[in-house]
Amino acid sequence: MTTIDPVRTAGLVTREVRSGARDGVPTRIAVARRTYPADQADLWNALTDAERIPRWFLPVTGELRVGGRYQTQGNAGGLVERCDAPDSFAVTWEFGDQVSWLEVRLTPARGGTTLELVHEAPVDPEFWRQFGPGAVGVGWDLALMGLGLHLDSGEAVDPSFGETFAVSPQGVDFVRQAATGWADAAAADGDEAGPAHEAAERTVAFYTTVPEDPSNAG
Repeated sequence: MTTIDPVRTAGLVTREVRSGARDGVPTRIAVARRTYPADQADLWNALTDAERIPRWFLPVTGELRVGGRYQTQGNAGGLVERCDAPDSFAVTWEFGDQVSWLEVRLTPARGGTTLELVHEAPVDPEFWRQFGPGAVGVGWDLALMGLGLHLDSGEAVDPSFGETFAVSPQGVDFVRQAATGWADAAAADGDEAGPAHEAAERTVAFYTTVPEDPSNAG
């Protein structure tokens, strides 16, 4: 079984929350940054090669080119809006009737490459009150962790690890560290600190609750 230090690994990501707007509609923007000990070309390939993405994230189908549409297995799909290899790309992130926007930027850094992930979404005030930025942010933290594991080993991350990590003791610690970081970032953007951290605890519960086995129902 893969073992990680949850506090150290969660601490590799810096988190920022911003307030924005698109076409007059208020948005909140979650920004995650992590520096990987990889050269920019290799990191770009890991992020954009359809054969390699499933080694750390999810299987993806479609056309990974500007104007093409993509679909990740069991998750979001969208439109590739821009691609400036090997520096940045931008896509829509569509799940059901919800549309948000994702941009990834790479910049050289000492000892590797810094990845900046920017996810902008319209604000649902009730959902934000309940979960805050951690609802989307923790998911990206887990993905960035998987990317790091893949880059470190060069191998595919065992899918069973992704399925069970969040509910393991070290996974719960990781999720709590990440959710707390997102709550701190929301407070820095103007949210009340107390409610922001209460929302973070609800996010932790969402990510770390073992799904009920339907065969045991009734």
